[in-house]
Amino acid sequence: MPDRTPHTPSRPGAADLVIEGGTVLVHDDHDGVGFAEDAAVVVRNGRIDAVTTAAAVADLPAVERLDARGRAVLPGLINCHTHAPMVLFRGSAEDLPIEEWFNERIWPAETRLTGHDVRLGALLACAEMISRGVTTFADHYFAMDEVAHAVEVSGLRADLGWAYFSSIGPAGRERSLDFALRRRGGAGGRITTSLAPHAPYTVSDADLRATAGLARDHGLPVHLHAAENREQTEHSLARHGRTPIETLHRAGLLDVDVLIAHGTGILERDLPVLGSATARVGVATAPRGYLKFAWDTTPVRLLRSIGVPVGLATDGAASNNTLDVWESMTLTALMQKAAERDPRWLTARQALDHATTQSARALGLDGQVGRLAPGHRADIVLVDLTGPHVQPVHDLATALVHSVRSGDVRTTVVDGRVLMRDRRLLTLDVPAITAEIRGRLPALLDRGHGDRVQHYDG
Repeated sequence: MPDRTPHTPSRPGAADLVIEGGTVLVHDDHDGVGFAEDAAVVVRNGRIDAVTTAAAVADLPAVERLDARGRAVLPGLINCHTHAPMVLFRGSAEDLPIEEWFNERIWPAETRLTGHDVRLGALLACAEMISRGVTTFADHYFAMDEVAHAVEVSGLRADLGWAYFSSIGPAGRERSLDFALRRRGGAGGRITTSLAPHAPYTVSDADLRATAGLARDHGLPVHLHAAENREQTEHSLARHGRTPIETLHRAGLLDVDVLIAHGTGILERDLPVLGSATARVGVATAPRGYLKFAWDTTPVRLLRSIGVPVGLATDGAASNNTLDVWESMTLTALMQKAAERDPRWLTARQALDHATTQSARALGLDGQVGRLAPGHRADIVLVDLTGPHVQPVHDLATALVHSVRSGDVRTTVVDGRVLMRDRRLLTLDVPAITAEIRGRLPALLDRGHGDRVQHYDG
C-alpha cells in the first residue's frame, strides 16, 4: 500500500508554500497509488519538503498558503510527446488519412511558419497546458529557441528537441545538437534537452547511427517517432526486412536513452529487442489522435510486461485538437480495455500511475517529478472534487480518471511557483497572444503553393 506515514518538515523556519487540507495522491515503492486525507504539502526552495497532516502545519509560518479543502492534490501531469506550436493548425486539417494530412495540409503549412509564429504557438500551448494541469512537456519541433522562450516566461518545465530530417542534410543534425547543448539546464534548470531525429522513415540509417553516437558522446537522450502505426511497420518489413524498432536497435539507439512516440505498430517480435536495450527506453501514447486516424493503440500491457514505461501524451493539437493529458489518461484507460478485451485492464489506479510515475520514468525525470514526495520538484495541481459530475465519490481514483475533467484543475504549481490560481493564469496573457495569432492565420493557411518540408511515405 502507498506510504501514508506523515513526513515532518525538515526545519522549523518559514516555508515558501504550504498546501493544506486536501486529499493528497501518494505512491508506495512499487508505484501503488493511494490517498492521504486532510493532508498538507510543504514546499521549500522549489522542492517538496514534507507531505504531512494539515494539523502538523497549522502553525507553520509560510510565505504563501493554499487552501485545498474539497480538492485533490496531485503531481502535475506530464505531456510526454507533443509539438506545442502546432496549436496554430488546430482544426485546420480534419477527417483525412495520414498521408493527405501530412503531405497536402500540415507540412506545406509548416513551410510558412516564421520564428515569431512558433513563439506565439508555443505561448498559447503553454497557457493551455497550465490550464489543464500539465506541468512538464516534451516537445519535438523546429525553431526551438522560440519554444524555449515560451517555457522560460510561462514557468513550465520541458524537455525540448529540435527536429530534423535527413533531407535537410548534415546541417539539420548539427543544429539539433547545437540547440541541445546550448539550452540544457536553461530556465533555472526547468529545461532539459534531447536530440530529435524525426523518424526512421524520414531519417537515414546513417543519420540514426550518427545520432546515437552524438547522444553517447554528449550524454543526451533521443526523442523520435517510431512504429507510429501498423501500416508503417508493415511497410518497413516489406522494404527493409525489419521493423522500425529493429531499425532503432541496429542504429544503436536502444543503447542510449530514447523516448519513442506512439509505438502503436510495435509487434510481439519487437519485445525481446526492446527488452534487451542497455539504456532507458520510454514510449509515449497519445490515444485521441489514434482514434481520429483509425489506428490501433499502443500495446501498453505488453510494454509494461517487459518493464518499458509508457507515458501519456497528446501529440500536436493539429492532430489531437487538444493538449489535454487528462483526456489522454481517460482514453488510455478505456482504449486499453477495448484493445485487450478485458474490463479489468487498465484500472483507474494503473491509469494514474501512467499519468504520474510512468510518465516521469518515460521522460527520464524519475526522482524529480511524478510524485509528491520529499525531495521531488514541487510540481503540483489542485483539482476540484465538488462538482456535480464528480459527486458522490465512492472511489477517488475512479473519480479522477473517469469523472473529473481538466477544467476541474483549479491551481497549477511548478517549482513551488503558482502559475494558475483558481483558474486565473498568472504568467501569460492569452487574449494578447490569440489576438496576434488571428492576424497571422490567413498567411499560415494559404494553400497557394505546394511546398512541403518533407514527404510522408511511412
